[in-house]
Amino acid sequence: MDFSLNDEQKMMIETVRRFIAEELKPLEDEIEDKGFLDPAKAQAIHDKAKSLGLYAMNMPAELGGGGLSNMDRILCEEQFGHTTDILIRRAFGNVYEPLLHCKGEQVERWLKPAVEGKRTCAITITESGAGSDAAGIKTTARKTANGWVLNGSKHFISDGEWSDFFLVSARTGEKEISMFMVDKGLPGFTVGKDQKMMGLRGTPHLELFFDNVELEDAALLGEQGQGFKLAMGALNVVRLAQVGARAVGKASHVCEMMVAYANDRKQFGQRIGEFQMVQQMLADSVIEINAARWMVYHAAWMLDQGLDAREQIAMVKVHAAETLGRVVDRAVQVFGGMGFCKELPIERYYRDSRIYRIFDGTSEIHRGVIAKSAMKKGAALFDVHR
Repeated sequence: MDFSLNDEQKMMIETVRRFIAEELKPLEDEIEDKGFLDPAKAQAIHDKAKSLGLYAMNMPAELGGGGLSNMDRILCEEQFGHTTDILIRRAFGNVYEPLLHCKGEQVERWLKPAVEGKRTCAITITESGAGSDAAGIKTTARKTANGWVLNGSKHFISDGEWSDFFLVSARTGEKEISMFMVDKGLPGFTVGKDQKMMGLRGTPHLELFFDNVELEDAALLGEQGQGFKLAMGALNVVRLAQVGARAVGKASHVCEMMVAYANDRKQFGQRIGEFQMVQQMLADSVIEINAARWMVYHAAWMLDQGLDAREQIAMVKVHAAETLGRVVDRAVQVFGGMGFCKELPIERYYRDSRIYRIFDGTSEIHRGVIAKSAMKKGAALFDVHR
């Protein structure tokens, strides 16, 4: 395994980094103050990112996407972690991999417009009784002579306000889940309140309600009964890219600020970075960030080799999310009162980082998955020579 970066990868990282610094960073404070991203500014960064080829980079090149490998995508996602969630969504897009199962008329109606940025979608799995337990959903889709009838509700749906269609998981049988593409505005489909969050300012998290929503046969994505597989496949990619890699990027960004402050701030006649307890916080942060990064890279490499990386991704989800939490907590401590003050972004990063241990499967759920795999597979899960 060679994890050295080639010239194309270095150029790609630099392009993304420069775009974030010049186009996105200047908008962060405004979003934090107002709680939303101005629609005109959202459209502007959306259009500019598309013009630079930075939109839908995870989608195949033949469909108009970036055609990146898993490793290349991870390198970009790490840079995305240096900015705010809503800006990532508007600039780079959330085009979910299950859409690649579109066929026939679905390609022109949903897949291609999503890749081109002409339509936007959100994936809807979470319900009030089904969070980490994605198989526990209660929303149903009943087959009819003309298609399907959808009933139920979803909540905590990120980007529901901007999206004009949704990938909805629903029960189509007692032990069967299918996935549907549901256009906003269909009769019986209503959007509920924005559920305000502790962090991630500017990103709406909506309730969705389906009351006898009639869907045509073309709304079924993939095959009937394939919905859980599609949802889990999408979540695995999200866990690695949007949680793991972004957590590493955000932790790196925070750690850089922490090191600079430890070098600059003086107390008792010396820089605070010369105090051993501060040095321990810096050292532990650097060690943990590097460990998390290599875990992310290894899982991405496995995917590119066509290997099953589900267990490695579960490990990434836990370690990267908790590394971010520890690094940001240390940063608040190193910055002291200023770390608790809204004048600096450290307290914002502290709030934003807390959700990483919860969304897309809590740390506790993933630890259970890892432990069960260890009991089943033994040393093969942690010893490369087995």
